[in-house]
Amino acid sequence: MQATREDEWAQALAERSEAGLLRQTEVLQAEPGLRPLYRDASGNLLLSFASNDYLGLARHPALRRAAQDSFAAPELGAGAAPLLGGERPQHAELAAALAAWLGVEAVLLFGSGYLANLGVLGALVAAQDQIFLDRLAHASLIDGARLSGARLQRFRHNDLAHLENLLRRPRSGRAWIVTEGVFSMDGDLAPLPDLLELAQRYDAGLLLDEAHAFGVLGEEGRGSCEHWQCAANGLTLRIGTLGKAFGTYGAFVAGSTTLICYLQQAARSYLFHTALPAALAAATLAALPLLRRGKDRRQHLQLLVQRLQAGLAGRSYLPSSTPIQGLLLGSNEAALAAAASLRRAGIYCPAVRPPTVPKGQARLRISLSAAHSAEDIDRLVHALERPCA
Repeated sequence: MQATREDEWAQALAERSEAGLLRQTEVLQAEPGLRPLYRDASGNLLLSFASNDYLGLARHPALRRAAQDSFAAPELGAGAAPLLGGERPQHAELAAALAAWLGVEAVLLFGSGYLANLGVLGALVAAQDQIFLDRLAHASLIDGARLSGARLQRFRHNDLAHLENLLRRPRSGRAWIVTEGVFSMDGDLAPLPDLLELAQRYDAGLLLDEAHAFGVLGEEGRGSCEHWQCAANGLTLRIGTLGKAFGTYGAFVAGSTTLICYLQQAARSYLFHTALPAALAAATLAALPLLRRGKDRRQHLQLLVQRLQAGLAGRSYLPSSTPIQGLLLGSNEAALAAAASLRRAGIYCPAVRPPTVPKGQARLRISLSAAHSAEDIDRLVHALERPCA
């Protein structure tokens, strides 16, 4: 008797579970205060090392006040796509403020970083073009590249010689180099000056996803260009998300006025998405000056990174100067066991397994926040002694 689709799905789930790859959503209730503390469904108090709230702004009272003031408006949701009446004054103010902060001509807001990457690659890259994508780039960039219909070639992570070898080969259409400023799982940086030089030499476009760089890198949190002291005019565009260091939600694309206008016409994930609620735009507008003046927060983060790395000395971890610290455990089972051990110690840091990371590189992705204290780091290091012995 032929198996039903339900049977096939159940079998696929069973196989995932057997391989240690089954994922389940967990509901966490945020505790009052500025520290990243949560209660799980059983009422257990957990100190989180899983959030991308790098500067601790998600709990900042200025953001809550701005959102609450905006919620007092007659409507909650925008109710329409941006080009069909979904744009509000808060959106326009935020786009202008982001453009001024980055020193670009224009900014376009998207509903999420995933939508931005899909829309940008789908709109700019033609089927006859070639995309050269870093091997460790985010899934949204991979999906956007595939949806574009262009030929996709992956170069070894941050391997400039491999990338240049690919760029040298004969091609039709235009070349596009696509990468991240800070890589989401390893926490290391793309060598932006060298990438800009290669892009210029081979007449390639360069798209930079700054999801984990904006707010973290640079004197005023302007990301990779500020960190490397590179002129941004060599980049085709930069993509940023608002759900990480900004502490809110949404995304944006920064570039020339002509490019942004073109994306408004051609990026399907912009054309057909409902605009962000105005309250989120207002909260992000309140977050921007805090992020720009967040030098003390970024310095505190660096001290936490150094403290954690000192505590992890001798263990297999991926050294990074960013808040993303990967503790390699290898097998799915080892990563799950380590996460469970931390959970029993009141620490939330879920295991990260394939396909999010390469096979055999399951890990704990320890994500630090300026809201953590030195004592929080010491507590984490102590809790890791047993599973990492």
